[in-house]
Amino acid sequence: MAPREPIHLGSGEPILLLHPFLCSQNVWTGVAARLAGAGRFEVFAPTMLGHHGGHRSPSWLLHTQMLVDDVERRLDELGWQTAHIVGNSLGGWVAFELERRGRARTLTAIAPAGGWSQHSPAKYETVLKFVLGGPALIAARLLGPRILDLPFARRLATLPVSGPADGPDDADLRVLVEDATHCHAYLQLLVKTLRLPGLLELAGLGAPTQLVVCEKDRVFPAPRGHRYFLHHMPDTAQVVELDGVGHIPMLEAPDVITDLIARFVDEHSSPHRAIG
Repeated sequence: MAPREPIHLGSGEPILLLHPFLCSQNVWTGVAARLAGAGRFEVFAPTMLGHHGGHRSPSWLLHTQMLVDDVERRLDELGWQTAHIVGNSLGGWVAFELERRGRARTLTAIAPAGGWSQHSPAKYETVLKFVLGGPALIAARLLGPRILDLPFARRLATLPVSGPADGPDDADLRVLVEDATHCHAYLQLLVKTLRLPGLLELAGLGAPTQLVVCEKDRVFPAPRGHRYFLHHMPDTAQVVELDGVGHIPMLEAPDVITDLIARFVDEHSSPHRAIG
């Protein structure tokens, strides 16, 4: 598949949306449209390096900095020196690194990855979860989205991404399966995670930051999944807890996520514009 065109909608304050591991820009479709429809935001959501619809990794030893470099190049092409950056899971990790490079006006990290040191139980637990999911990905690659028609398959597919048992609707879930089974960087990113530490120097965050914790997150379960961030981020960072949603809340509660992003961006935009 050739690299797909990113989502690029609206005009106004620039907002960059970054997706989780194994996913693509598709997880942001509903939120991006809602933000752009507000009439005051320009929204850009690319598919990251190594993911389905994104550019292939130029090296087998994929490094986080390569993901960040790819996104930063896209910002440069848009002429965006800075943006309000929103990242979910792996996208949250990349968002923190972009903030370190001075590219963030604000930072919204939704269930971010990278909350561990070089040797941390949280890191090994996370990698193990994705390794154990490998056989399911192989089966889904062979059968395609119709695997969801098998008994119990839908519930197994929704466990990592959603809080409620029913999870995302069928169309979103089938796109998730398609993206996950065609992620070129699956093994590369797992090896990278084992080899390297997570996010460092979080105390030096300069941009206004909000950490979003999802109550039903099964990838980074609260509270241990976010303890590293809570201990290392500056006291000025805000913590928002969302009830009843899982690891990718944009699919379950797009209106809630849209409002959360819009309010934070409005609060830190100049001139200040209150939400009507």
